[in-house]
Amino acid sequence: MSKHKFQTEVSQLLHLISHSLYSHKEIFLRELISNGSDALDKLKYLTLTDDEFKKLNFVPRIDISFDHDNKVLTVADSGIGMNEEDLVENLGTIAKSGTKNFLQMMTGDAKKDAGLIGQFGVGFYSSYMVADKVEVISRKAGEEKAYMWTSDGKGSYEISDAKRDGFGTTVTLHLNDEGTEYASRWQIEGVVKKYSDHVTFPIFLHYEDTAYEGEGDDRKEKKEQKVEQINSASALWKRPKSELTDEDYHEFYKSIGHDTDDPLFYLHTRAEGTQEYTTLFYVPQKAPFDLYHADYKPGVKLYVKRVFITDDDKDLMPTYLRFLRGIIDSEDLPLNISREILQKNRILASIRGSSVKKLLSEFKSIAENNPEKYLDFIKEYNRPLKEGLYSDFANRETLLELVRFKSSEEEGYTSFAAYKERMKEDQKGIYYITGDNEDTLRNSPLLEAYREKGIEVLIMDDEIDEIVIPNVGKYNEIDLKAVNRSGASEDLKTEEDKEKEKEVEPLLKRIKEVLGDRVKDVVASSRLSDSPSCVVADENDPTMQMQQMLKALGQTEVADLKPILEVNPGHEIVKALEGSDDKGLLEDVSFLLYQQALLVEGVALKKPAEFVKRLNRMMAKAL
Repeated sequence: MSKHKFQTEVSQLLHLISHSLYSHKEIFLRELISNGSDALDKLKYLTLTDDEFKKLNFVPRIDISFDHDNKVLTVADSGIGMNEEDLVENLGTIAKSGTKNFLQMMTGDAKKDAGLIGQFGVGFYSSYMVADKVEVISRKAGEEKAYMWTSDGKGSYEISDAKRDGFGTTVTLHLNDEGTEYASRWQIEGVVKKYSDHVTFPIFLHYEDTAYEGEGDDRKEKKEQKVEQINSASALWKRPKSELTDEDYHEFYKSIGHDTDDPLFYLHTRAEGTQEYTTLFYVPQKAPFDLYHADYKPGVKLYVKRVFITDDDKDLMPTYLRFLRGIIDSEDLPLNISREILQKNRILASIRGSSVKKLLSEFKSIAENNPEKYLDFIKEYNRPLKEGLYSDFANRETLLELVRFKSSEEEGYTSFAAYKERMKEDQKGIYYITGDNEDTLRNSPLLEAYREKGIEVLIMDDEIDEIVIPNVGKYNEIDLKAVNRSGASEDLKTEEDKEKEKEVEPLLKRIKEVLGDRVKDVVASSRLSDSPSCVVADENDPTMQMQQMLKALGQTEVADLKPILEVNPGHEIVKALEGSDDKGLLEDVSFLLYQQALLVEGVALKKPAEFVKRLNRMMAKAL
């Protein structure tokens, strides 16, 4: 016998699970059955593809039994099984790097946290909501030795030699007061029907039934041991849609998605002809916790002729659709296809391409026919769709119809199409402003002239907008123009602006001399009405916000890029400066015009103390 301490994260997790999720404790059975199903999937694949396992007497099944008097519940499978090393790796540690994120994300809301448990792949530990001791006896397929893992969930576990007839795993729960109710035929059947009815392997319940013999005074009670299959064990995705209800689809989603909520929507398709395959995709109501983690777990499982192949291939669907949960089942792929071949396989590439088009078409249909539901979708998945604009050129036109943005003129979200309908007759482009703070952008001096002229500007406060939209360039042949770049202001210039520009030119040269190489240029602005100055990026340079983002990523080559300072010729400060010969005043005001423009853009000043000194001097003069 060997004794081991749990990894620190496991101990924390066990404490949280046992103390905060008791109101959704029934999910423990869903998770144990799901683990058993995974073990069966793995062995079934090997018996069909690996000569070493083809001779195994493999009868896939999950068996559940209970002893109400002794408060014991057992879940057994005839799957791949585990040896000593596997037990340590799978039940004593959590390899997933997102575990700490999980611990931080535990909210205390039992329903939300119950969903997180399954998503993080740590469902086994939910057993400790209902048990004060758990024993796992397992024998790996192809090996002779069996091992027993035992723990009370309080910091350590033991592993010892054991005996087991045949390969597979048996999990025995010694139920606590919270779990006693599950040592019951009716409770077990109810949970299995609710969460695990569509597990593709049979689930058998072993129970003791009472029968009676004879009549009247001679009537005797007789106990009989019975075994009954309690799930349908059919691949739901292969059944005709006409046979299935929303409830069927929703419960299947909760099983494969480890979620407690219904999905936002789903799409079930069957293709026949040159290629034959079935897909069933779900969009979760809430974005998966690891949506923006580099090590996100893909949510789509690949089957071939109903045989599970993989659930860990990020190439099954494009990265920007990584929030999907569901199934792809092909009739044409070979069973023994390797991961390397999968990545280059034409059949799978065709399935993926067709599936993406169908999904995007479904998103578009929902946007047109159910705007409220689409808004819920956008609140969770707008950003991944924008990633698609950058990475999926083949579907860019459709994605341009799907993404949404905030607006200077409209409440909530708007589309490019809706913006186009509201454009003024002589408007020369779709205008937008990028940055990382909505309030800052809405109050930016860069919007003053557009607001005055009644021209709508899209507010793009997601950092990905800065990367994606310049790359897109146009919508329906209409130029997308950033108002925080120099070029957009040309559209606003009137003859009067051009006259003012000439008049103020000498002053602009003097300001440029004062600021030196801090700026690329100093020019007259046609986009300001209330503010004296603003900074913009040269048309081909990254904006100030983009530069900050690149620097944060360690790209130091952006350090020398300078903004253009735009000065409002009609502003009283600029007019006063134009008529002054005071060199000290020119220097202080020039720097203040530049520095306050940076502050408005959310850029931190390199020397704030210098800014304060200048400001104090100007206030003293004014007083």
